[in-house]
Amino acid sequence: MGIKIEDLTVTFKNKVTAVNHASLEIPAGIFGLLGENGAGKTTLMRVLTTILPPTSGTVTLDGILYNEGNFEKIRRKIGYLPQEIDLYPGLTVQECLEYMGDLSGIPKTVCKERIRYYLEKTSLSGHSKKKMRQLSGGMKRRVGLAQALLSEPDFLIVDEPTTGLDPEERIRIRNLLVDFSEGHTVLFSTHVVEDLTATCNQLAVMKKGRFLYSGNMSELLEQAKGHVWVCKVKDEGAARELERRYHVSSKQYAGDGLQMKLISEVQPQIECRACEATLEDAYIYIAGRET
Repeated sequence: MGIKIEDLTVTFKNKVTAVNHASLEIPAGIFGLLGENGAGKTTLMRVLTTILPPTSGTVTLDGILYNEGNFEKIRRKIGYLPQEIDLYPGLTVQECLEYMGDLSGIPKTVCKERIRYYLEKTSLSGHSKKKMRQLSGGMKRRVGLAQALLSEPDFLIVDEPTTGLDPEERIRIRNLLVDFSEGHTVLFSTHVVEDLTATCNQLAVMKKGRFLYSGNMSELLEQAKGHVWVCKVKDEGAARELERRYHVSSKQYAGDGLQMKLISEVQPQIECRACEATLEDAYIYIAGRET
């Protein structure tokens, strides 16, 4: 199962271009989509789920061209967790998932077993009789993920799946997605670098509707090699001066001063040492080159 996006553009009626001549191939497995809010990630996913037609360009899913005649066939292959969840507030969690399973044409006995499995995997087994309107935002996201997984789709698209979850639940959801990606394709969209570090080997970085990078995480880290520096300054005033001159990926109080990590094409004009780049550093580095 592979997805191919070629020269895709989405321009809205207000003439804002959210996706700008973007091309990308998404292979089987779990694939990360990283970018700040407003980068175009959600618009891209709305195209991939057939909700939004592109202005120009083409998309194919397992060789099936995205067009109106193929949308029904494509939708049967897709599961989607949107950023905003609004699932039948008057139904219980169990009723909601049973209804969604029925809409997807899943046999009732199979559906009930999958609901039991995914409620357990998302730590919702004890909440199945609660009304959807009684749930916290984080719990609604977990129900949303369970419904997206119910049909065991070939292509699962998840938009910020760990938003509103505590650290333990974030780890559990990430592990669930990694497990599901075996034999499936998962597009994991987020602006949280830590989520992709823990789950993906392949990713794309998006900014202002374009892809700045697509490929292996190790190759992205290699691009930032030699451009990440650690230094120490004595006070907040000196730190603010560096923040005006460089991209800063971290700042920590350290005894008699502040330790800072700077992203720079060349060695900063301050006493510092080179250090190994993290994914967050690499993201800041390549995104900063486009500003």
